[in-house]
Amino acid sequence: MSDLIRQSATTLAAAIASKEVSAVEVAQAHLERIAAVEERVHAFLHITEVSAIAQAKAIDERIAAGEQLGPLAGVPLALKDVLAMKGEPTTAGSRILEGWRPPYDSTVVQRLRDSDIVILGKTNMDEFAMGSSTEHSAYGPTHNPWDLERIPGGSGGGSAAALAAFEAPLAIGTDTGGSIRQPASVTGTVGVKPTYGGVSRYGQIALASSLDQPGPCARSVLDTALLHAVIAGHDPMDSTSINAPVPDVVAAARRADVRGMRIGVVKELGGDGYQAGVAQRYSEALDILQGLGAEVVEVSCPHMEYALGAYYLILPSEASSNLARFDGMRYGLRAGDDGTNSVEQVMAITREAGFGPEVKRRIILGTYALSSGYYDAYYAQAQRVRTLITRDFDAAFAKVDVLVSPTNPTTAFKLGEKLDDPIAMYLNDVATIPVNLAGICAMSLPVGLAPEDGLPVGFQIMAPAMADDRLYLAGGALEAALVDKWGHLLIEEAPEL
Repeated sequence: MSDLIRQSATTLAAAIASKEVSAVEVAQAHLERIAAVEERVHAFLHITEVSAIAQAKAIDERIAAGEQLGPLAGVPLALKDVLAMKGEPTTAGSRILEGWRPPYDSTVVQRLRDSDIVILGKTNMDEFAMGSSTEHSAYGPTHNPWDLERIPGGSGGGSAAALAAFEAPLAIGTDTGGSIRQPASVTGTVGVKPTYGGVSRYGQIALASSLDQPGPCARSVLDTALLHAVIAGHDPMDSTSINAPVPDVVAAARRADVRGMRIGVVKELGGDGYQAGVAQRYSEALDILQGLGAEVVEVSCPHMEYALGAYYLILPSEASSNLARFDGMRYGLRAGDDGTNSVEQVMAITREAGFGPEVKRRIILGTYALSSGYYDAYYAQAQRVRTLITRDFDAAFAKVDVLVSPTNPTTAFKLGEKLDDPIAMYLNDVATIPVNLAGICAMSLPVGLAPEDGLPVGFQIMAPAMADDRLYLAGGALEAALVDKWGHLLIEEAPEL
């Protein structure tokens, strides 16, 4: 394995800027790694090799000419295939968008380009981001690099697996109910769900518009902060984008100090049902934070127990509306267009052929929840619960600076283990969903391996809206303490593929 692919994004950027190594060499090393391991991992749906090398060459030429580029210039990145990238296949993991090449870039992609980050390709995901294991992709499952028989989390398992397999040092995910944090947790990587509206959704294929949020993924807290700073900020193309200064997440990650910080342990997010090894590593992380000078207290958010039920009414309702545009008429798959079927029949045949079973399940559930006679009983009631959960967070943050919980109840489970049990699959997101309902921000970072199976355990930190810097302050401090304890980042223990 090339030494280049094991370097942090921060280290690679510095080496490229100082001409110790070229951006082309870095890109080529990662493309070679992808070629070597993709058959086993399947993190990518599409590799943009030609454009990546061309972009890297242009960066090297500008550096040679004496230009000062951005802090991540020349660093490779894996992009979740739910964000539009001009001229490149963008499928959202679905057959119904097969062959679609967007005529425009999403705002996130444009900001990556403007910062001279090299995009290596589009990563696998659960279809339309509906899933917790990346098994619902129409193009086959992604495998966890820690154990190829296990899931890499979802819906953004491809982005997290690319990081853990050393195919890219940076990645972009999207988080609707945990789709950045949950894969980070089970792959031993770092993932952040920014404040809702903190990163533009323009050009993101929508699942649930009031919950979706793009965010940064990496192998360290500082690398994640540097990527966060690149993609965040107001965008007039997104009506929900927050027109306010971006918190200085990079300075917070570098400061990494929790002395005097009040940390709240959410009583409702850490009880029964957690794997013993997850609970053990979580408890140890709390002890470390306390030893670093933080005050750890228990807080109650009494309406959290209703979050899962509310979420699985709100999300399908919004999905049934957003996915109505995929009809085979304007772009993507068209089936049944043999000259004998009506427009309505072509739409029905296309949707039957193009949507997978999990997408169909949620569309049906959402359409039912929005239907006449049931709207008030289901969707409207779920929105009331959402308000109560938001108030719980507000009350908790009046007492503490950040809240914490395990990210996942368990480590990565085996492929196929929960595929036929939707409720068991949904319960994986029990600790992550409340964050999206309230629109606040959260991070997952690795805090060790579970003793019983040797797989990564994630630790979730939550902060108020537009206080994303607190995630990096606490996460950076915890990571530094763990590195002192282990002598390296946890990801260095990932097995060779």
